[in-house]
Amino acid sequence: MPDWLAIILLGIIEGVTEFLPISSTGHLLIPQNMGLLPSKSDLFNVVIQSGAVLAVLVVFTKKVKELATSLGEPSTRDYLAKLAVSFLITAVGGLAIKKLDIELPETIPPVAWATLIGGVIILILEFFHKGRRGTTEITWTVVVAVALAQLLAGVFPGTSRSGASILMALAFGVARPAATEFSFLLGIPTLMAAGAFKILSAFKDGTAGSEDWGMVALGTVVSAISAFIVVKWLIRFVQSHTFNGFAWYRIILGAALLVWVHTKGGV
Repeated sequence: MPDWLAIILLGIIEGVTEFLPISSTGHLLIPQNMGLLPSKSDLFNVVIQSGAVLAVLVVFTKKVKELATSLGEPSTRDYLAKLAVSFLITAVGGLAIKKLDIELPETIPPVAWATLIGGVIILILEFFHKGRRGTTEITWTVVVAVALAQLLAGVFPGTSRSGASILMALAFGVARPAATEFSFLLGIPTLMAAGAFKILSAFKDGTAGSEDWGMVALGTVVSAISAFIVVKWLIRFVQSHTFNGFAWYRIILGAALLVWVHTKGGV
């Protein structure tokens, strides 16, 4: 398979899965670990997530403009402060996790278990959330909880950053649309910072020269386009649907991966 075609496929996978509660990282790692698509660097897998962020900026243009033009309003400053604090907790926690090297290996077994267990957790949380309208208020408790959910997703590949943060907010009584909006907006600084950190680290440790930056750029652009389509659909979807369908998908996929590991000796 031509490298450019593999990059396009990985970009589509990233863009489609980034904001769905099924884990973009897991879906990038699965075909690469199975040999279905060529393995790419961790920098590539992280940086192309920044493309998905561009889709959020486009889809939430109205919300971003509203926040930017109403800084004098206490409610706006409060919301931005909560986004900032949640991001800072995630950033500091992420650096600590990196320094302590407590992340699980990005191989099939951890991804499979995280995918399977995550599906079960979604079903449980959706069951307890059933019939609850929720509130649009993002409390400071939710701010901390969502940040911790993002850190959890960072430690366990296959967890889903967006899924974990949205469901954590739901668990604390936030209405589904408000939880989704906060998660998506929080993803902007989170994913951009992660991409920037990877790039700076590559230049610092001297590995930047071996990276095919043209392919990284292509993957990022494809990711942005496909994410734009999914984000617009997901915003409408969450108004009246649960994540149960995604939960069953995760359970089936996770179980299938574990069977594959057991029968084929996958890594």
